[in-house]
Amino acid sequence: MKKVSYWLSLPLLYLIAILPFPVLYFLSDIFKILIFDIVGYRKQVILTNLRNSFPNKSEKEINEISVKFQRNFTDMLLECVKMLTLTQTQLARRFKITNPEFLLKLQENNRGIIGVVGHVINWEWAGLIQSQSSPHATMIIYKPLENTFFDKLVLNMRSKFGAVLVPMKLTLRKLIEYKNKPYILVLAGDQYPGKGENVYKTTFLNQTTYVFLGTERTAKMMDAAVVFCSIKKVKRGHYAVTFELLEEHPKATPDGVITEKHIRFLEEQIIDQPDTWLWSHKRWK
Repeated sequence: MKKVSYWLSLPLLYLIAILPFPVLYFLSDIFKILIFDIVGYRKQVILTNLRNSFPNKSEKEINEISVKFQRNFTDMLLECVKMLTLTQTQLARRFKITNPEFLLKLQENNRGIIGVVGHVINWEWAGLIQSQSSPHATMIIYKPLENTFFDKLVLNMRSKFGAVLVPMKLTLRKLIEYKNKPYILVLAGDQYPGKGENVYKTTFLNQTTYVFLGTERTAKMMDAAVVFCSIKKVKRGHYAVTFELLEEHPKATPDGVITEKHIRFLEEQIIDQPDTWLWSHKRWK
């Protein structure tokens, strides 16, 4: 069944991927109506997350952010499909790295870097542009899909410009392989980690929030500099990422400091462009 669904879906995915960008975004507007206005996909989750995160905003403001997020969400869905046919030239026109020399400076003397990113639209293209632009390895941690056919397709899309995709459970093995080599390992810092010994408790967007300590512990173990990857939406279909230093010498940093820093950076980014974060995610369970 998984194989059948894959082969039935593939022609449609490629049909969408070959569309010119203006037509792609017209289709995104239609998808927005279907997914959110008709089906009502997670609309209450989105509104609840927004209300709890911005208690001082009016209901009108909350709804305006929600509607903008919905369009951003369907834009990203189709931009991800577009990755099937996206060229390096097209990507370079639409996604800019504002300070690429910053990473190169940190990577001198074969230094590794841990890059923390939030689920800010479009984080998938951010991985592509970094791997396309850097002379050093860009490693992206991922959780394999259950459907092995789609998993292979997504891996090929994400790695088409040179990124090294690393299954979550093989992270340590890959890092040992790259010891004494310059690289950037990209980790999402805003996923729900559950509650346990390996989490950090803080306040994020006016709510008690648990954060996975993997970023901080990996940086200390590898003595890798930590940077925050700040993604901004410039206009529809155009983005920019700026790298900001969180900690250059993590081993000397007290526990919790790095995690608190990247949460505060992400919070500031979300407050600046609230409609670009993944509000449909059940972050607070």
